Amino acid sequence: MATPMEEEVPEAAAPVVGGGDDVEVPAAPSSDSDSDSLDSDDDGAAGADELRIQALEQTLQEQPLDYETHVQYIQCLRKSGNIEKLRVAREEMNKHFPLTPKMWQEWAKDEISLSMSAKSFGDIEKLYERGVQEYLSIKLWRDYLDYIEEHDPSVSQCSPSGLSKMRDLFERAITAGGLHVTEGSKLWSAYREYEMAILITIAEGNDEEKAKQVQRIRTLFHRQLSVPLADMESTLVEYKSWEAEQGNANDPGSDFDGVPSNVVNAYKKANDMYNERKKYEDQLSNVCASEADKLQEFLTYIKFEESFGGPARVQVLYERAVSALPVSSDIWMGYTSYLDGTLKVPSILRSVYHRATRNCTWVGDLWVRYLLSLERIRASEEELRHVFEQAVQCSFPTIKEYLDVYLTRVDSLRRRISDGLDFQLIRQTFMDAAEFLSPQLGIDELLLFHAYWATLERNLGKDLTAARRVWENILKKSGSFLEVWQHYISMEIEMGHIHEARSLYKRCYSKKFAGSGSEDICHAWIRFERVHGTLDDYDLALKKVIPRLKELLMFKAQQEAKVEAYSVPNDTSNANDSSQKRKPSKMTSKQQPPAKKRKENPPKSTMSSDDQGPKAQSGNSGAVEVGEVSREKVEASLEMKVDGESRTRNTSSNEPKPYFYNDKCTVFVSNIDLKANEEHLRHFFSDIGGVTAIRLLKDKITKKSRGLAYVDFSDNEHLEAAIKKNRQKLLGKKVSIARSDPSKSKKSREAGPSSKGQDKLSQSGDDGASAPGSSRPDKEIPKGDMEITGKNTFAAPRAVVKPLGWTQRDEKSDGGAGELKSNEEFRNLLLKK
Repeated sequence: MATPMEEEVPEAAAPVVGGGDDVEVPAAPSSDSDSDSLDSDDDGAAGADELRIQALEQTLQEQPLDYETHVQYIQCLRKSGNIEKLRVAREEMNKHFPLTPKMWQEWAKDEISLSMSAKSFGDIEKLYERGVQEYLSIKLWRDYLDYIEEHDPSVSQCSPSGLSKMRDLFERAITAGGLHVTEGSKLWSAYREYEMAILITIAEGNDEEKAKQVQRIRTLFHRQLSVPLADMESTLVEYKSWEAEQGNANDPGSDFDGVPSNVVNAYKKANDMYNERKKYEDQLSNVCASEADKLQEFLTYIKFEESFGGPARVQVLYERAVSALPVSSDIWMGYTSYLDGTLKVPSILRSVYHRATRNCTWVGDLWVRYLLSLERIRASEEELRHVFEQAVQCSFPTIKEYLDVYLTRVDSLRRRISDGLDFQLIRQTFMDAAEFLSPQLGIDELLLFHAYWATLERNLGKDLTAARRVWENILKKSGSFLEVWQHYISMEIEMGHIHEARSLYKRCYSKKFAGSGSEDICHAWIRFERVHGTLDDYDLALKKVIPRLKELLMFKAQQEAKVEAYSVPNDTSNANDSSQKRKPSKMTSKQQPPAKKRKENPPKSTMSSDDQGPKAQSGNSGAVEVGEVSREKVEASLEMKVDGESRTRNTSSNEPKPYFYNDKCTVFVSNIDLKANEEHLRHFFSDIGGVTAIRLLKDKITKKSRGLAYVDFSDNEHLEAAIKKNRQKLLGKKVSIARSDPSKSKKSREAGPSSKGQDKLSQSGDDGASAPGSSRPDKEIPKGDMEITGKNTFAAPRAVVKPLGWTQRDEKSDGGAGELKSNEEFRNLLLKK
């Protein structure tokens, strides 16, 4: 016997489609003009609806995954009564999205109102079956049970098959929602009412069958009374009343008179459990709560329920949560994790993961867990491949989630390679992933991916050529990263292929890598030959590496010297006598032009041309081919700074003393984003602390940042911590951080010229620059150089500035132009004045 639902769908939601029982309403008398007006209004409304439907159809063709457009399209079709289009629209929406319980109710009622044939019964039964599998809905289950009870001939005729079918359906409903604290009692009541109706149909003489049916109903009462549900007291009263009808007398005034002791104990325990959960249910019943509040309330409730360890109650609570908040990834993630660790039932796992990934398609971690769960329950390769293909077609927010999905798929194939899978499946997965991911992956993820690929090619595929091809392909795209070469070399060394590893060192030692990478690869080659090479191999490595290291060291010194040349403040004088004040900015402007114009002889290397690397051989131009900084400019900057320091130490205390940074505890930061300022740098080093000063270098003309800076620290401990931040990102760019130590280059320059009494300046040693005034007989003077004769004094050291009191009359006081002075002699002569 069917029971009416407590909550019917509102009349406004009833389908406006043809068929069903139409009630004829007498028409009021009206004039022809009124009739024409109504017809005109109907035609206008129908035309507007048709235009609306066409617009929605166009939108869905362009955007098939627009959820709201699907909903509006179905509503318009229901209103218009176009049942064929309505069916197609619902199927199309369900292909992409799960439908809400209300949508399934409307769909089933629309189909019921159209036809009552045997064929339509089967289709409608399938609709209900699909609906109850997507979300937990007590109302939808009640509709399903009522429909089968009323329209299934075998059930309505109480045939054995019909009784068995109906009882199985009720048991499924109880399993799905019988533990729903607030609404589960509706399913228990429907089940008991059905069995009571069956009891009435049993003939009077069949006492044995009646006794069985009575016991079946009594068992349902006992089962319900042991479950923590709302309104348990009324269920107990109903049970006692029913027992009285069966001739079992009890005292109505006593709560448990006539109730078996085991049922009483179960009832009391269930009642206590309900009272503990009532506060959580009251919070969930607040219809005004926001989704965020509901989520938090469900998570709190679930945590409480999990503490009791009842998997069935926890599962029902999760089902209630995902039904109320279907697109909350937090709930789905918690639900799937709980099932993986607790229930491990294949059918339940498949169902929950399928629904989770349909509701939250953009969560890559859910797809990864889905694949792993299928592998745990030993799903077929076809099923795993199907889920993987669905995953890679989704729109994930980051490229890392695609990488995780691909790697999970490869892991699964690798673990099952012993089951007879072809290695070509792994190789093809890697190839597809590389084509899709490589342009967007960072260097760390790229290395992880290709190292894994090469390892599997070598170990599982037994194809060393393919493994090397993997590394060669990544070198074509990312060969400027030191880490790629290091991993490639490590693979060859691990396999004992020393000759191949040496060939890789020869290919990469002269490359330019970020930070200290160029020096690191040179030192790594030397260490490699010490361990694996012969003496000839070691000598060859030294022959190649030493010129390269000298070149890198010179370039580093040049860069630091060039930067320091601009680090002196414009005005740091604090002298009291205003007549003695000088502005360093004016001095600098007089010193720099000669330094920039000066051209000198190229350095003479002590090594043969065969020993020098390709970049060490600079020809006769005198410029080092690193960046765009010439050797002459760097040396001029260094000389100016050294001479300036000497003047500062020897001048009287009354004269201004320009401040020079000693760089005793300083790092040099390069590759800085041009938008960064000192505050950005201070924030970058805030996690280690100890910053005492920041010098962000700027262009003298444009006043814009040059992407270089010096940062002073209070002690070596903070400085070492700062160096460890090398290659970390500042405003999206990886900065290079190295210790600033210009003292080595200063010592070589401050050592001075030879003291053998020569009348001309000696050739420079370490820096390779010719002394001012040196002549080169029998050789053509290169463009930009001038022979010093007569009164030419322009070639005096550029760092020597004219002191206060210098006049034209003092110009020749130091002797004739034919007797040239060394740098030190020039300084002493100037200081004496």
